[in-house]
Amino acid sequence: MSSPSKRRDMDLMKLMMSDYKVEMIDDGMQEFFVEFHGPKDSLYEDGVWKIRVELPDGYPYKSPSIGFVNKIYHPNVDEVSGSVCLDVINQTWSPMFDLVNVFEVFLPQLLLYPNASDPLNDDAAALMMQDSAAYEQRVKEYCQKYAKAEDIGATKEESSSEEEVSEEDYSSSDDDAIAGKPDP
Repeated sequence: MSSPSKRRDMDLMKLMMSDYKVEMIDDGMQEFFVEFHGPKDSLYEDGVWKIRVELPDGYPYKSPSIGFVNKIYHPNVDEVSGSVCLDVINQTWSPMFDLVNVFEVFLPQLLLYPNASDPLNDDAAALMMQDSAAYEQRVKEYCQKYAKAEDIGATKEESSSEEEVSEEDYSSSDDDAIAGKPDP
């Protein structure tokens, strides 16, 4: 039987070798982003989301933490934090599941079959139950506004420009330190 760290590495490599774009956040292989496209024949079909994945030390015995980075209008996704309310991830996770299951089965099922009776976004749940046409329109508006490929690219560019700024700040603090040495 393999150790949890070997299993984590194997699952991550399997995900990277699939059709999903994976962007590592750090060298520890525990935090990363995955580009996720809405399932075909759904209200979310034209959307592209950046999903943040955090693997706990106990993975695969403990479930991954999954969250949408760019906005999505869905009863089971918190509009502010992007947290996902999905039983199979939050309550009934099993080591038999892997990361590919999350992106090929669990998230597509979540988007295809929203559960308004167990919401994280009360407004989306209420609109879905009271006025399905208005709900569908709002989902499509969010997809057009927040879930285009360029929206994910913009998020990546912002991250790299922040890194550049911090490098410049680091360089200027080095210059200050050098300039400050002769004074004493």
